[in-house]
Amino acid sequence: MAQDNLVSMTRSLVAHGMAGTMELADEVVGIPAASYTDPDLFELEKKQIFRRLPLMVAPSCELPKPGDYKALDICGVPLLLTRQKDGTVAAFLNMCTHRGNPVAAGTGNASRFTCGYHGWTFKNDGDLIGVASPQDFGVIDKAAHCLTRFPVYENAGLIWATLDPASTLDIADYLCGYDELLKAFEFDGWHLFSQRTLAGPNWKTAYDGYLDFYHLPVLHKDTFGADFYNRANYFAFGPHQRLSTPSQFAIKVSGDDDQKLDINTMADDQIPQEVLVQGVWTIFPHISIASFYGGGLRGAMISQLFPGATVGESYTTQFYVMEHEPTDEVAIKAARDQFDFLEIVVRDEDYKTGKRQHEALQSGLMKEVLFGRNERGGQVFHQWVDKLTHASDAELKDIFAREREAIAAE
Repeated sequence: MAQDNLVSMTRSLVAHGMAGTMELADEVVGIPAASYTDPDLFELEKKQIFRRLPLMVAPSCELPKPGDYKALDICGVPLLLTRQKDGTVAAFLNMCTHRGNPVAAGTGNASRFTCGYHGWTFKNDGDLIGVASPQDFGVIDKAAHCLTRFPVYENAGLIWATLDPASTLDIADYLCGYDELLKAFEFDGWHLFSQRTLAGPNWKTAYDGYLDFYHLPVLHKDTFGADFYNRANYFAFGPHQRLSTPSQFAIKVSGDDDQKLDINTMADDQIPQEVLVQGVWTIFPHISIASFYGGGLRGAMISQLFPGATVGESYTTQFYVMEHEPTDEVAIKAARDQFDFLEIVVRDEDYKTGKRQHEALQSGLMKEVLFGRNERGGQVFHQWVDKLTHASDAELKDIFAREREAIAAE
């Protein structure tokens, strides 16, 4: 089913490319400028979206071996991810159940975590196994003081967690079948080549750019080129969207040669897998995935965006993952050059512009920003942000159960 869907999307892109058309939204839409600058709304979004919805917290290749762990903070919530002995992933509130001190920091490999405050010790499955000086502390039920678990889900080489231990929202429902499509990237078993974190503007300002091809030949004229495409068709699965340019042709990079492929002349089963996943894949509310090739080696950049401390701040961790680990100096340099190039594009062009945009909007003199008919991805994104920010917990669960059922029925 997923493969058929990928082929169908590709055929639609080819048809539009050959006709010189693109799918357009019904109308130009205005979004209140205050939605980017209102600090009260920003705090509500962090609470209702980032602390309530499933988030893609790591690519699986960041924790490849049993015992691997990763600690991070998301909107004030300390999260600890661990790879278990059986290969599954667990997600915990990174707080000792004695006084709340985090039990881990950064990344590494460990079978247990010892709190640096009083020495309580937990296994990497969250169980409390040691209380320092138990004869002095007093009797407690260790089983009742394990690390608090968060809902977690792993599929398609990606890991999701919900930062609410009481959440009843099914993560698979939330993904609306989109995770099955993401399997086409074949991320399982890939190599994490490098990662870094960049400072950005307001989280929605930053995310708008991932849903917009319209700006590519203008803002990125010195990097991608002034003749770069600026059209995108959008494929939505609930709030998650794929955008790709309508074209009869695809570029398949093999070795040092760029081969222009005429998809219209190819049978469905002849279309290369990397062609079927061309474009930008976004996972609401904060992930962008795009394929790249460092020196001819297949890779992808996974951009993970989170709100910062204030309404005008965000931070993005960029993961450059590769199908195969480069082993010789030439391949390693080519991959590094590709990743460094993408840093310039995002940091010096996208985010620098976004910061200037946010500063201007804070004047309060512009009442709304516009999303054109050719910017349907941004329209849909803001509709979902507003809808989910103001939905109750019960409504949230119903929304995604219905979305998944409707998509499955198509």
